Amino acid sequence: MRIAVFYSRKRVEEKLITAALDARGVEWDRVDPRAVRFEVGAPGPGDYDAALIRCLSHTEAYYVTRWLEGAGIPCISPHKTVATCGDKYLTSAALVEAGIPSPRTLMALSPEAALEAIETLGYPVVLKPLFGSWGRLLARVNDRDAAEALLEHKATLGGYQHNVVYIQEYIEKPGRDIRTMVVGDEVIYAIYRQSEHWITNTARGGAPTVCPLTDEIVHWSREATKAVGGGMVSVDLFETLDGRILVNEVNHAPEFHGASEVVDVDIAGKMVDYVLQVARERE
Repeated sequence: MRIAVFYSRKRVEEKLITAALDARGVEWDRVDPRAVRFEVGAPGPGDYDAALIRCLSHTEAYYVTRWLEGAGIPCISPHKTVATCGDKYLTSAALVEAGIPSPRTLMALSPEAALEAIETLGYPVVLKPLFGSWGRLLARVNDRDAAEALLEHKATLGGYQHNVVYIQEYIEKPGRDIRTMVVGDEVIYAIYRQSEHWITNTARGGAPTVCPLTDEIVHWSREATKAVGGGMVSVDLFETLDGRILVNEVNHAPEFHGASEVVDVDIAGKMVDYVLQVARERE
């Protein structure tokens, strides 16, 4: 059995994953997506039974998974999941269409329509880029003056990233959100990400602590994973002040170094075991 691991930079997560592959005696190759070139319709690279996709770039993951699956090599996570999770609108649409509770979300294609949408939701609202991670370029808009200024800036900057405005209702959180990781059908952990700032991502300083895996958290994490296409993902959930759970986002290439410091789970081992399961099912 041979596994391809696609990554450009060996972060803590990739070190843990490749160590878990070695511990299981698995033959694997690192493939740098920046060095990949391929002909449409041509065979895939080497005789791989599965490919684990750990690309930093969504663009790289999007095209690499499409190429590999076209060549008959299963990807973790699959192209459908990468395509859906890489675009916040597609993620929100998939969640809503699957009946999963999530923050109310509006889209607009001009500053004028965006301002109307913002005022339909009511202040404050959150503006997010369609693409991106680590809590970058998020903005909480508290009033009309701020909305007008921000929309003017986006229109002036131009480009696809700024011409499409993704607007989400602001959810009052209890100083934290919840991140789970789903591997196949198993929710392997949940953590709180706690912060005094309204952005609670660990990349922005949120502190991870253990969160109990309640039936509700497990259920919505699994449902969200199925909605975006399955595989191996992280799910971000909000607790509302009236006790509801909302699914906010889903990530197809989750980082887990913060979680690994606080949960008693062999995260990388669980991931590798699932990759090997997918590879065996191909046979």
